[in-house]
Amino acid sequence: MTLSSAVDAIRAHAARATPGTVLTGLIGAGIGPSLSPPLHETEARRLGVDLVYARFDLDELDVPATAVGPLLTAAREAGYRGLNITHPCKQVVVEHLDELSPDAAALAAVNTVVFEGGRAVGHNTDWSGFARGLRTGLPEVALGSVVLLGAGGAGAAVAHGLLTAGAGRVQVFDLDAGRATELAVALADRFGAGRASAGADLEAALSAADGLVHATPTGMAAHPGLPVPAGLLRPDLWIAEVVYRPLETELVRAARAVGARVLDGGRMAVFQAAEAFALFTGAEPDAARMARHFATLTETTPAERQPADVLD
Repeated sequence: MTLSSAVDAIRAHAARATPGTVLTGLIGAGIGPSLSPPLHETEARRLGVDLVYARFDLDELDVPATAVGPLLTAAREAGYRGLNITHPCKQVVVEHLDELSPDAAALAAVNTVVFEGGRAVGHNTDWSGFARGLRTGLPEVALGSVVLLGAGGAGAAVAHGLLTAGAGRVQVFDLDAGRATELAVALADRFGAGRASAGADLEAALSAADGLVHATPTGMAAHPGLPVPAGLLRPDLWIAEVVYRPLETELVRAARAVGARVLDGGRMAVFQAAEAFALFTGAEPDAARMARHFATLTETTPAERQPADVLD
């Protein structure tokens, strides 16, 4: 399929909508299993909002990540209210926007674009979705020292959320040591010297940490396994997971088995979606209701592939 055909898909979706409908959608690669359409459309119906949410899968359209610019232009011209943006476009999309929220600018990554007065404004609800999930799912846990596994898009958002929430120090680990260092330097510049560093010895870091946040693909249906040896987990080390398909990853099960407090990946997924919904519609969604719907969807939807809504 050509780029012009992909642009036509954006326009055709708008042409089929009833006048007055809030047009939204998701652009990314491999998003066929995404749960965003039912989450957004069901909550909209419950609030009396006429909203449709479409997937524009770059793999199915057979266009590269750079197509996000022309697709955004087509969506704006066709009257869309906004679009969610996911892998591999969260950084690429930035150059095609007229304005960034402060947090999106700090992260240099956007997962939500809202069209306002002819302008495309980029937001990032990943970091705040994680922070809200941590606050509600693991209230009052110690945040003195936190180990973060993964320095990709999800890891960067999580680290921003942790430090905004008051974490004293975040140690970043990644298979790509250079990427871990780059993220740690950016975090230290943003939050202050000593607040973030690239980790060197995972076992030593975990032995002294209050919590562990996992933001790599390990544990997804297509990438089973534990991201750390089970022997490094202990009852007083809280664990937060970003992967949400399946919700019960091997890390979640292992952490619960040793008696640790655990946050699965569902809350981040729901809260980032709820905040995007509010940006699109101006209506405040019932996040608890969306969480219950999400739980139902994850129980009934096959989990062969991880939706790309959160994890890069």
